[in-house]
Amino acid sequence: MRKILIMTAVDAEREAVKAGIHEGVDVTVELAGVGPAQAAARTAIQLAKQNYDLVINAGIAGGFREKVQLEDIVVSTTIQAADLGADTGEQFIPVEELGFGSSSIECLENEVDRFAELENVFTGRIITKSTVTGTDEEAKRLQVRYDDAVAEGMEGFGVATAAKEFGVPVLEVRAISNYIGKREREKWKIKEALVSLKQVMEVVR
Repeated sequence: MRKILIMTAVDAEREAVKAGIHEGVDVTVELAGVGPAQAAARTAIQLAKQNYDLVINAGIAGGFREKVQLEDIVVSTTIQAADLGADTGEQFIPVEELGFGSSSIECLENEVDRFAELENVFTGRIITKSTVTGTDEEAKRLQVRYDDAVAEGMEGFGVATAAKEFGVPVLEVRAISNYIGKREREKWKIKEALVSLKQVMEVVR
C-alpha cells in the first residue's frame, strides 16, 4: 500500500479531506498554512519525517470563468508559480527567461487520470500566487498568459517545490468556491466547494 501525504491550507479543508478518505487508505493529512513559502516549509518538514509515494495539495480555489463552474473539481497537469519573475510594467517576464530556474512543476499523467474520469472534474494548469487576484483585468491577463489554466490557489507551488526536492510526485486538487477576478464574497460557495472536495477524496488510494 502506498503512503500519501495531503497538505491543506486551513482546518476546514483538512476536515473535508479527512471525511472523504476511505478507511484503510494510508493517508496523512497536515496543514500547510497559507501561501507558498509556509506551504513549502511545512511540506518539507513532513517529507523529512518519513517516505511518501505521493504528495497532494488539496483545498478550495478560485476558478477561471471560461473554464469551470462553481463546485467543480480541478486537478493539476502543471503547477505554476504565476508571479515568479519580473514585471516591467508593460509585460511579465517569467523566471525561466531571466535564467534563474523554473516556475512550473509537471504532474504525472497517471495520477491525474485517477481523478479525470469523475463527473465535474477538469484538468489543466493550476497557478499559484501569493496575492490573490482581485480584478477582472488581472484575471484576463493571467488567462492570456496561461491559456490552459483552470484555477488559482496560494499554496500549490510551495507544496510542489518541497515534493520535487524530495523526489516525490505531486498533484494539486481543488474545489472551485469562487471565480477569479473582482472579489464578490456574497457569491462565493465555500461550504458547497468543501462538500465537493470531500466527495472527490474517494479517489485517493
